Amino acid sequence: MKPPSKSAWNPDRLDARAFAEARGHLQIDTPLTHLPRLRAEADGEEALPGDVRWEARGELRPGASGGSPSPWLHLEARTCLPLTCQRCLGPVDTPLEVDRWFRFVADEATAEAQDDDAEEDLLALEPRPSLFDVLEDELIMALPLVPLHESCPVSVVFKAGDPGVEEDEVPTRKNPFAALERLKKT
Repeated sequence: MKPPSKSAWNPDRLDARAFAEARGHLQIDTPLTHLPRLRAEADGEEALPGDVRWEARGELRPGASGGSPSPWLHLEARTCLPLTCQRCLGPVDTPLEVDRWFRFVADEATAEAQDDDAEEDLLALEPRPSLFDVLEDELIMALPLVPLHESCPVSVVFKAGDPGVEEDEVPTRKNPFAALERLKKT
């Protein structure tokens, strides 16, 4: 289901240490249709047009305590996703961008132990990460909380505040104490 890579690096199961040691570089265009969780956020379109243009670069950086160098990954991505405008409920093309650095640690347990103290994002070397999953996670986190047009293409009618909007006719209820009021006056 994932598009094949045109390099020696497998983005589905990246050997992050070797990628960083070789200062590896991947540049891939992935169709939006290959990212099912991101596709689920789109404005009801089954076959999304367009691609996610992304690249990943690896490098080694010296360890914090002067130990062996740590593998790092720089991920950049750009795409445009049709979302539902929360004002007019029409589709709004929303640009998404990702520019993140990740430091790799030995395993999930190490990542969990260091996560609270680390300023950077941590990923485990084993099991080998899928860059497609990391990419999709980052794009989902880049989604706006409330997608909106800058200026909606249709006029939006707000029931309570717009003059000229007819209120639904609500029958007026009779006051049950009106009869008592009349008796009191007599």
